[in-house]
Amino acid sequence: MLSLLLLLPLADHKADVVIYGATSGGALAAVSAVREGKTVLLIDPDTHLGGLITGGLGATDTGNRAAIGGYSREFFTRVRDYYIARYGATSKQVKDCSDGYRFEPSVAMLTLKAMLAEVKVTPTFKKRLKSVKKTGKTIEQIVTEDGDSYSGKIFIDATYEGDLFAAAGVKYHVGREGREVYGESLAGVQAFSRAHQFHVPVNGLDAMKKPLPLIYTGDPGKPGQGDKKVQAYNYRLCITDRKDNRVPFTKPEGYDAARFELLARYLKARPDVKFGQLCNPIRMPNEKTDTNNNGPFSTDHIGANWDYPEGDRATRERILKDHILYTKSFLYFLASDPRVPPELQKEVNRWGHAKDEWTDNGNFPPQIYVREARRMVGAYVMTQKDLMAERTKDDSVALGSYNADSHHAQRFVKADGTVINEGDFQVPVDPYAISYRCLTPKAEECGNLLVCIAVSTSHVAYGSVRMEPVFLSLGQAAGVAAAQAIDEGTSVQKIAVTKLTDKLKKQKAVLSPVGLPGRPKSGVARIDVKKLGGVVVDDSQAILTGEWKSSASLGPLVGEGYLHDDNAEKGKLRARFPAKVKAGKYEVRLYFPPGVNRATNTLVVVTHDGGTFEKRIDQRARWDDNRGVSLGVFSFTEGKGHVEIRNDGSNGHVIADAVLFAPAK
Repeated sequence: MLSLLLLLPLADHKADVVIYGATSGGALAAVSAVREGKTVLLIDPDTHLGGLITGGLGATDTGNRAAIGGYSREFFTRVRDYYIARYGATSKQVKDCSDGYRFEPSVAMLTLKAMLAEVKVTPTFKKRLKSVKKTGKTIEQIVTEDGDSYSGKIFIDATYEGDLFAAAGVKYHVGREGREVYGESLAGVQAFSRAHQFHVPVNGLDAMKKPLPLIYTGDPGKPGQGDKKVQAYNYRLCITDRKDNRVPFTKPEGYDAARFELLARYLKARPDVKFGQLCNPIRMPNEKTDTNNNGPFSTDHIGANWDYPEGDRATRERILKDHILYTKSFLYFLASDPRVPPELQKEVNRWGHAKDEWTDNGNFPPQIYVREARRMVGAYVMTQKDLMAERTKDDSVALGSYNADSHHAQRFVKADGTVINEGDFQVPVDPYAISYRCLTPKAEECGNLLVCIAVSTSHVAYGSVRMEPVFLSLGQAAGVAAAQAIDEGTSVQKIAVTKLTDKLKKQKAVLSPVGLPGRPKSGVARIDVKKLGGVVVDDSQAILTGEWKSSASLGPLVGEGYLHDDNAEKGKLRARFPAKVKAGKYEVRLYFPPGVNRATNTLVVVTHDGGTFEKRIDQRARWDDNRGVSLGVFSFTEGKGHVEIRNDGSNGHVIADAVLFAPAK
């Protein structure tokens, strides 16, 4: 019987469009292609549908939400409608879901499965790519490790890693280009990365003058120099402080406390550090979180992923196991090690994994955050200038708008023996168009392949493109383009692009950054101070204590930007806004752009004729119209009094933008 089974032919599956990678982009590519009347096969090398959008990244990196349209917007709207239907339009869950852009992993999974079920696409898992059969410039068939084959007219690579296009012989790049390659000021090794940095000196050497564990021992390179180093990966954790749904952090097999000596030294230097400064638990509905990296030593496993993009199966599995062990050990160290300050340890032990999420995976995310792996070098390579200068494209198929954002790529010891992280940059950008040519290989390499995740960009540009709303939009574009190439009987490079963009517009995709509602030229909503009816003191007029950072990445805001404390140097930063008013009574209002990483307890002190008034402000909370947040009515003598924003004891980023002194009625 066994010998007879071995002689049976292996399965050959056929469809118009074959999609490799059941990520968010892959799923939407399948939905899109079927809606265009094509048959689709959606296969994935692992067992998880949706990639990061169902793998813990519930705090969606939206940038300018007006730039999100089409099927991408449809997904988030369906998420919102789920919460409304289940909990009611006025419920806290609906408020916390923020129009569908904040969600529990299980709700994202339900939504994505529903969209696939409607088009009758069932993903097939555990289909690891073994080889690609190619005739000339045309892929005929892909073969998986179990011997099955998949034949199609058009193929779509929807993996984070770019495995299909690499196997098909398409050119790609891994790591950071040098500044000279594309003329990018942000390229290569960073001269100094301020965010998620050791702002206190921490010795990184052991007794033998050797670097401690988790510190790179090689040459860090020179500023602007290119390398093969990849920005750090992590797991986006769904943890909760709700007792009835909390699974405590436990000791993982293979735990080694010595591995965290650097963290112990950092905590000794910063005994007042809070849990929110070591990782960033962003609130989701039902008291759950999307918990991300934050601070100099956190869930990002810096420098441990460099071999992942081009690694074989064994290499990747080793790296994944190491990241899982690192993450679980990091949490257990904070929860149990005697070197952790008692107050911090008590705070950490309020949290635990959400026991109703990923129940088949020990409540741990099944998808690592592959922030960047291979990037195709396609028909057009998108670079820094496309984000910041040449932001429109005739062949635009989607928009991006999130910061150019790279996480650290390495951690090393400086000449003085102290530790520094390197690689992070966070630069605001305006909404920009993504060219269709970024989805296609060069014509001479392959004519029937599209890419919707590891698209053709530089490292700098991918820092903004790599967001899940963009991947959803690019999946939609890839599905429509695949169907069009089949209908026109031509290569993906030669389709009528105007016809493609017209179809995407009919599907409510947003393709131009020009004239987005509620967004001025800068891409960030600003408040018209002339309409406020009082005296506005902007952050540019504030008297500062300590090293504040400036930004303009979010709105609404007053003036050209705002200040933030970088969630560091707690208790040391103050921004004083003088009351530049005539004698009288004034309602004092505070203005700041709210955001998910803000402090919920920012200390604001009003000094007035009657003394001082203190109030803690939730800077994540939204406020209506142009009214800001009222601090109350106070009397001021001309030339005296002020409002001071402080970061004492704050649990997130403290924002200082503007204060309004409005004459009291």
